[in-house]
Amino acid sequence: MTAPTRTRTRTLARRGLRLLTLGLVLAIAALVVPDSAVNSTRFELVKVHQADGADVGPDVVWVLAVGSDARPGEDMTHSRGDALQLVGIDTRTHAAADIGIPRDSWVDIPGHGYNKINSSLYFGGPQLLGQTVGNLVGIRPDYVFVTRFPYFIAMVKSIGGIEVNNPRAFSDSALRPKGFDAGRIHLNGYDAMAFSRIRHSLPRGDFDRSANQQRVLRGIQAKVRARASAPGFIERGVVTAMQHMHTDLGPAQLYELAQALSQVEPSKITNCVVQGGIGTIGGASVVLPYTSQARRYGDEARKDATLEHC
Repeated sequence: MTAPTRTRTRTLARRGLRLLTLGLVLAIAALVVPDSAVNSTRFELVKVHQADGADVGPDVVWVLAVGSDARPGEDMTHSRGDALQLVGIDTRTHAAADIGIPRDSWVDIPGHGYNKINSSLYFGGPQLLGQTVGNLVGIRPDYVFVTRFPYFIAMVKSIGGIEVNNPRAFSDSALRPKGFDAGRIHLNGYDAMAFSRIRHSLPRGDFDRSANQQRVLRGIQAKVRARASAPGFIERGVVTAMQHMHTDLGPAQLYELAQALSQVEPSKITNCVVQGGIGTIGGASVVLPYTSQARRYGDEARKDATLEHC
């Protein structure tokens, strides 16, 4: 047996052992977790229906991360999305690309005419939102991940908060009166939510907010990567997610996604925000996205999850 073959065999064996361990952990969790603990749906992860022959890289997984602004009692998968980030991960090179999409982008929503892109979640749930974003960027996500902001707060808190590089000081009288200092700062769960949602005090409003959301996602990924090697960290995360997640994915697929996220190399993360003009339609402020720019981002990142320039 050659050295490369032995290395691959050992890698497959370790992977198989970890999947077996995960299966055992999930089986035990199913026995000891009370039924009441699995009734709280905090996250939704949906596999998007793809057209045959989709032109995507075979090693790249695309996930559309959505922060829903659903109020208590509302269905978070049929409300308006407050944060939209299309994230691609190359499982071979461990590179990642993040394409931010301003929520007020005025686009053609299939079957519903022109409206703000975030309203496609309200009209048709994750599937329609994935289709609409795919039409704009040229990449239809493999999965759509939706959560409410209170649960996002809890998620960030559970990993001990995050660090982000903030390019400018800013504040908000309602969400963060004391504001955020410029430079490298620590964000707890609530602060990460506020940092992601504030826009009125930012020079470029929705565009700067989308860029801040990308900084928060970077911070989450960095924390997950730093802790991924700890025994049981990924497995516990998957178990916790399954207790509070509605999904059409199995445990092994969730584990693979978690592993892909944890293995992304920070130096290989690139991100851009789709820009556009500002207009008013029907009395509402909208973003008129530069569709050619959005498509260029999609063309650059489709095969290898790398953005060359914004």
